[in-house]
Amino acid sequence: MGRVFVLGSLNVDLVTRVERHPRPGETLMGEGLARFAGGKGANQAVAARAAGADVVMLGAVGEDDGGAAYRRRLAALGIDAGPVSVEAGAVTGHAIITVDAAGENVIVVVPGANAAVSASHLSALDQAGPGDVLLASLEVPVAAVVAAVRRATGAGARVVLNLAPYAALPHDVVALADPVVVNEHEALALADAGQVPGSLLVTFGANGAAWDGIPAPAVGVPEGEVLDTTGAGDAFCGALAAALARGLGRDEALAAAMEAGAEAVRRHGAQPDPAL
Repeated sequence: MGRVFVLGSLNVDLVTRVERHPRPGETLMGEGLARFAGGKGANQAVAARAAGADVVMLGAVGEDDGGAAYRRRLAALGIDAGPVSVEAGAVTGHAIITVDAAGENVIVVVPGANAAVSASHLSALDQAGPGDVLLASLEVPVAAVVAAVRRATGAGARVVLNLAPYAALPHDVVALADPVVVNEHEALALADAGQVPGSLLVTFGANGAAWDGIPAPAVGVPEGEVLDTTGAGDAFCGALAAALARGLGRDEALAAAMEAGAEAVRRHGAQPDPAL
């Protein structure tokens, strides 16, 4: 069984509730302040670990309490957080989230240490080889993702590339991924850029997914059981990478990813027990 190397962001999510969102220049009182573990990279790493994979996390946190707490959390979950760099003088990435009475979110993301991730943070990929999987997303600098994909494939590892949030990548990098994972909006952006991946997996939420044009139905979740769709895509990607690292074929890996995505919407937060 191969390992899953995950390159991506680690964020501390700070959430407060308000009756309504403030107008420009207005101050409102928030109710409570909760701190949760987030960031696409870490969400995907936790999902891959929950799916049974041996996981190595690559990224960066700040030299602060949030970063230290996050590294401890990953280690407690059985994820190798050794390659997560502690950036001197930087803050850990944060998302400041206000939620109004109607459940609508307003989010401000502070990249912090995530913006410092570079090719110099990728030495753990020297351990990768055939049978391993690199799962990468784009909440860290594109240059680091490009370097990681080329390095991992050069070592014989498989790459699962989640183009979220969407950014244009070199054609050779997109071509190396098996698969590129995008939602409908990201798929359109990819097409507009004139890029046609050799392996493309498009997710459609409750309408399932299609891998290289072959559709697969979603796992049904009764409307009353849907609590929070946040992080469902990350759970999908993490479980997909874990299944591929186990050597499963496309159909089985996609089915496992669908199950993980369906389970994710049945809980609050992007990670199980996300309090940090």
